[in-house]
Amino acid sequence: MTRVAAPRSAAYGSPAELVAAAVEDRSPRAVARLISLVEDDSPWLREISRLLAPRTGRAEVIGVTGAPGVGKSTSTSALVAAYRAAGRRVGVLAVDPSSPFTGGALLGDRVRMTAHTTDPDVYIRSLASRGHLGGLSWATPQALRVLDAAGFDVVLIETVGVGQAEVDIASLADTTLVLLAPGMGDGIQAAKAGILEIADVLVVNKADRPGADDTYRDLTNMVRLSGLTGHGGRGGRPGAGGGVAGADDRWVPRVVRTVAAEGGGVDEVVAAVAAHRGWLAASGELARRRARRAADEIEQIALAALRARFGDVHGTGRLGALADDVVAGRLDPWSAADDLVAALTAATPPAGPASPPAPAGQAAGGLATGSTLP
Repeated sequence: MTRVAAPRSAAYGSPAELVAAAVEDRSPRAVARLISLVEDDSPWLREISRLLAPRTGRAEVIGVTGAPGVGKSTSTSALVAAYRAAGRRVGVLAVDPSSPFTGGALLGDRVRMTAHTTDPDVYIRSLASRGHLGGLSWATPQALRVLDAAGFDVVLIETVGVGQAEVDIASLADTTLVLLAPGMGDGIQAAKAGILEIADVLVVNKADRPGADDTYRDLTNMVRLSGLTGHGGRGGRPGAGGGVAGADDRWVPRVVRTVAAEGGGVDEVVAAVAAHRGWLAASGELARRRARRAADEIEQIALAALRARFGDVHGTGRLGALADDVVAGRLDPWSAADDLVAALTAATPPAGPASPPAPAGQAAGGLATGSTLP
């Protein structure tokens, strides 16, 4: 009897096999497992990150953000349908808030995307924020790398419902869509600094409701008067509804109206994103944004490693001794902090070129020879 070999996605004996199943076989199960390892801060993550790195940098990353109730999940689902109609593979990372009391999360964003669950070229993953501020979860950058390496042409990142200051998505996405709905503020609200300043495309969703024209007018006036240019800089002259006024000008956010629940206006959003993508490539801003994204990721990993090492200091008594000196007046808090930082940095081994940085929340750890995936 001929024995049929099990597909590589059926069992993963090493990180290399798992990455190969996700990247070469395009196994949804392998992709899911990789993202789970990211969320669980697995000690295998360093090796997985090293294997994924050469395969990243191809996906178009689109952020979808806005206040609770503006229709982010419905709009994301409509965008998935539009990109799939164009023959593109789509990945979705939907971040849901975690309870500050129980730590649990409903992970309900994907409930509004059930129309795509049977499409093999759509992958939807919910992530809990786990107390991370800024509208994302700490695992989002690494989860994005997984979907990028797995060959998804477009990755949509939907943030939690945000306020005026949660702008982390701007440092992660190539193009940021900020959604608004009628009745959520007047012209003064539109002029306030904050989340509106990170928009590359401003979307007035639920445009069939009363007040939509007022919201559209307020946003258009805000763009024209303030000279906003997304999160790439300031300057330029907006044309009708925003956009680029000249080949040498900077990007000016477009303002688009949609009724996402019915698919209305979604093509205009896709066209605005495509126009912004063309400007990013022509201006060199895409490379600059991605360099800043990598720098932010490195910084977060390094700070997480230092925080983990700081946790080790709590158990040594050194921090308590310094606190006693401050209380007794023998030392001021700044000098005590300098002593503590000096001790931390002196105890931190330099990273070698062959050692990829640990992920956020992980100070050390590598791949154990002969280990198997948990």
